[in-house]
Amino acid sequence: MHLKSKLVAFAACAMLAAGAAAQSVGADLARSKACLACHQVDSKRVGPPLRSVAERYAAQSEAMQYLAGKIRGGSRGAWGSVPMPAQSQVTEEQARQLAQWVLSLAAERPTAP
Repeated sequence: MHLKSKLVAFAACAMLAAGAAAQSVGADLARSKACLACHQVDSKRVGPPLRSVAERYAAQSEAMQYLAGKIRGGSRGAWGSVPMPAQSQVTEEQARQLAQWVLSLAAERPTAP
């Protein structure tokens, strides 16, 4: 295998590992900050499914910043009459990590059993 091919393969593996790590960090953070008390990935609880949020905003260029702001500042009316309270216990960096994780859900598709 040529050096260039090895470097490309290494870079691809590194990107996959980074994506998997971000998924794990985001999911762990969502659990630790009690996001999953009101949201589920694929089904409605109190708030909308996180995958639906991802699909609605994924194509918007400022989606991560927008969602991070909604996480920290709360939201009203975007998904019905139940407001999402501000999550002031979530830092700005954590809000960005959560938003990035939520947006990554748009690209995932659950596998059929």
